[in-house]
Amino acid sequence: MNQSYAISKYPDVKKITKQLDDLIKMPIYTITPEALKRYETEYFEKTCVHSKEMIDKAKIVIPGGVQHNLAFNHPFPLVFTKAEGCYLYDIDGNRYYDFLQAGGPTVLGSNPPEIREQVFKLLNECGPSTGLFHEYEYKLAKKITESMPSVEMFRMLGSGTEACMGAIRVARLATKKKNIIKMGGAYHGWSDQLAYGIRIPGSKWTQAQGVPKFIYKYTQEFFPNRLDDLERKLRINQLRGGTAAVLIEPVGPESGTRPVDFDFNKGVERLCRKYGALLIYDEVVTGFRLGMAGAQGYFGVSPDLTIFGKVIAGGYPSAGGLGGKKEIMKYLSAGISGEAKHKKALVGGTMAANPLSCVAGYYTLCEIERTDAARKAGEFADKLMIGINNLIKKYRLPFVAFNQGSICHLETAGTMHFSIDWSRPWRIPEVLNQTSLRKHEMEHVGAAYMAEGLVTLAGSRLYTSAAYTDDMLPDILERFEHVFSNISQKV
Repeated sequence: MNQSYAISKYPDVKKITKQLDDLIKMPIYTITPEALKRYETEYFEKTCVHSKEMIDKAKIVIPGGVQHNLAFNHPFPLVFTKAEGCYLYDIDGNRYYDFLQAGGPTVLGSNPPEIREQVFKLLNECGPSTGLFHEYEYKLAKKITESMPSVEMFRMLGSGTEACMGAIRVARLATKKKNIIKMGGAYHGWSDQLAYGIRIPGSKWTQAQGVPKFIYKYTQEFFPNRLDDLERKLRINQLRGGTAAVLIEPVGPESGTRPVDFDFNKGVERLCRKYGALLIYDEVVTGFRLGMAGAQGYFGVSPDLTIFGKVIAGGYPSAGGLGGKKEIMKYLSAGISGEAKHKKALVGGTMAANPLSCVAGYYTLCEIERTDAARKAGEFADKLMIGINNLIKKYRLPFVAFNQGSICHLETAGTMHFSIDWSRPWRIPEVLNQTSLRKHEMEHVGAAYMAEGLVTLAGSRLYTSAAYTDDMLPDILERFEHVFSNISQKV
């Protein structure tokens, strides 16, 4: 098995954290009003006419006009009709560099022909779904278990959110404990119990409208990179029925937006063993993007359960799954008959593990391994971040840019670096106000990137793929420079 990784050198977390601390203490730097107006009128209004027309129609029948949380909103979402390698094309024929990569799964690049051919073959022979077992369910599961030693069994589900829901049910059955501790600021899907402490550490229930607070009776959060905070909560939980599991994003919350020390993961594993809690690794983004063995291979950690999403269906639907050690995975239900020796977690999904998704996922993982795609994507990201940091210095901007392999961060406002300290409640309104203001300015900078032909995730995160080549770099950096040259302190 290919054991190379996308991360050539782990980032200096203390240095980056200090830079982010400084960034949120400074006034907001954003695109100038004049430049933003120019982008709105000269680009969006004149060259994206058909996108605007379609979004105006969509708003009548779709809440907000879009179906996806990642769809960009200022001044209006664009309509994309073609994806190829590292490029996206909108309905007006404009071409963009794709640094969204569907939110992370397309390590090979979008719509690779090698995978598409296998999908066409499957559709001609079987169709997308039968509701019954297909040989590629086994082949995909086998490939995943061969790649990650801690994953002895694998169950495919419809999404990462579903996998997280299933994981905490399994953990509670396996441990006979109720409490779940998650990393503050981390995103583990949008289910009721895990929509706690998302985006901003310490936010508790404040970011989850529509969920009754009593739902969080057995959910807690700990501050990222703080093993002492995690141990304190584990110790307290010993008096409250124990901790069933600790959930983390291995590179830090929000795919490493707030990065963690290299030895943090081993520390969490040690504490889980000490207090009898299961370690649940959310590898929705890092799985197969950092390498075939995932973040757990890179950090040398053996989680009890692993959450998968996105890449295991090769960018096709039903992109989620749960893997783990046999003694834990035996608590998952399967089939509709048979005598159970113990209680089993209720999970399901009519379209989960459909033949189309399984065949796409299997050949995607094979191709990632064959071409060493994770390493290639990481190497390009290294060069991209060097170039962007040079531009930041050139224009004397307070921005913070770093990468963990092919997961790149370009923080212009530091929106998610804020945290809420409930021991100082008088500051909570200030924090919420600042994050709201800075999120608004992120949209403006993101609009400038889009107008320059750069599709990003909310203007602050970029994913590279193996489809990028070095000869593209000068053009990409020139586009970023066009944006940076129009940045100034917000008045």
